[in-house]
Amino acid sequence: MPAKPHFDLHLRSYGESRESDRHVYAQVVLPVSGEVALEIEGRQGRLDPLHAALVAPGAWHSQYSQVANRSLILDITAEALQHGPWQELLERPFTGIGPAARKLVEFMGILADSQPVAPTVLQGWAPLLLDTLSIGAPQATSRLAALLARIELEPGLPWTTEAMARTAGVSVSRLHALFRAELDASPHGWLLDCRLQRACALLSGTDRAVADVALATGFSEQSALTRAMRRLLDTTPAAYRARHRETRSKRQ
Repeated sequence: MPAKPHFDLHLRSYGESRESDRHVYAQVVLPVSGEVALEIEGRQGRLDPLHAALVAPGAWHSQYSQVANRSLILDITAEALQHGPWQELLERPFTGIGPAARKLVEFMGILADSQPVAPTVLQGWAPLLLDTLSIGAPQATSRLAALLARIELEPGLPWTTEAMARTAGVSVSRLHALFRAELDASPHGWLLDCRLQRACALLSGTDRAVADVALATGFSEQSALTRAMRRLLDTTPAAYRARHRETRSKRQ
C-alpha cells in the first residue's frame, strides 16, 4: 500500500459562531484575506495575511471572524513534524509570515482557489512553507508591516501613495524604496494585487453584485474592476464567478 500523505490542504472561511475542536494531526492556519480570531489552549491571537498559527496535535482550539475571510488550512501528520526541523514552530503557535512565506501562501491561495491541488504539488510546497516559517517572523523594524495589515483589512479605502506613506510614517519616496526592497513591487502594484485578491474572494465566496464588489474593494466602478481583471487575470468578474461555481459543483 502507498504511504499515507503527510499533508492535506483546505480553503475555508469562518463565521461568527465559535466551535471548539481538536484532532490528532497538526494544523497551520494561513489567512489569504480578512482576519480570524483564534484561541489555542487558552492562548488568543488574531490572524491576517501577515500572521499565521500552528495548532499542535491534540490541542483544543476555536476560531471565529466578523469580517469576510478566507484561509488555507494545512493539515500535518504528527509523524511529519518529527522528521522536519519544525518542532520549534509548536513553541510559538502564533507567528508572523515573512515575505518569502507570504509569496508561498499567495501562490497556493491562487492555485487552490481555481482547481484541486495535486498531491505531488502539495508534498513539495508544504515542507518548503514550514522551512520558511521556521526561519522566523518578519523583523519588527519593518516599516511596512502595520501598513500592509491595515490595507489588507480595508482595501476599499481610498488609498493613495500619500495616504500609505502617512500611515507608515515615511515619505513617499521612502515608501517606494521600502516596497521595492521588501516586496519587490511598487505601492500601487501591491495595492492593486491586494484589491484583486479581495475582489476574487468576494466573487467566488458570495453572491454580492459585481458593482458592489468593485466598490467594496477600492475600484471606482464595475468597469474598472473588469478592466483590471482582464489585464492581469485574463478573465472578467462574471466569468471568474461562473468558473468557481462550476468548480465547486463538481467537487460536491
